[in-house]
Amino acid sequence: MSSDESSISVLIVDDHPVVRDGLRGMFESAPGFVVLGEAASGEEALERAAALDPDVVLMDLRMPGGGGVAAIAHLTRTGARAKVLVLTTYDTDSDTLPAIEAGATGYLLKDAPRDELFTAVRAAAEGRTVLSPAVASRLVSAVRTPRAPGNEPLSAREREVLALVAKGTPNREIARELFISEATVKTHLTHLYAKLGVNDRAAAVATAYERGILG
Repeated sequence: MSSDESSISVLIVDDHPVVRDGLRGMFESAPGFVVLGEAASGEEALERAAALDPDVVLMDLRMPGGGGVAAIAHLTRTGARAKVLVLTTYDTDSDTLPAIEAGATGYLLKDAPRDELFTAVRAAAEGRTVLSPAVASRLVSAVRTPRAPGNEPLSAREREVLALVAKGTPNREIARELFISEATVKTHLTHLYAKLGVNDRAAAVATAYERGILG
């Protein structure tokens, strides 16, 4: 929608007008971003996202008139192009895990420095997982299965796949880079998820950082 094709287009979703105004001012004053619009609820966010087709939706979670998690799940389910970066005050397990499971690309707290926020939006636009440290540690503990995962080490190939996942590399690109099939990539992911005791890419990356598997 922007005349500058290199700009990342953003939709700001928050029920507080002051927060929306602050975020809009921040992004409009920074090069490389364009704010397409705002929404004050999850339901409005879905309408605006469908109409504006932003690259990234900055999504608050707790809002009257439709919360963020339901909106994220709907965007994921309908195959929306937009990546969702949660920007919220809350880092409790009851907020973090449902948002990630619903399909959020990243999760940042509102006290994040502006440069960190800009970096996170750029990363989200590229499909890379972004988790604030506080959220990453909570997510790791929350996604662990009741039985402790085995201590079986990752194979060299599984480590290679995981390192590329941490960079936000899609399965197709991982396959191309490692000269293996996309089906083989998925098999490696299934195995390393089991070894780490997680269920998805974001949790695998968070767990691997916590255990020192990834630098």
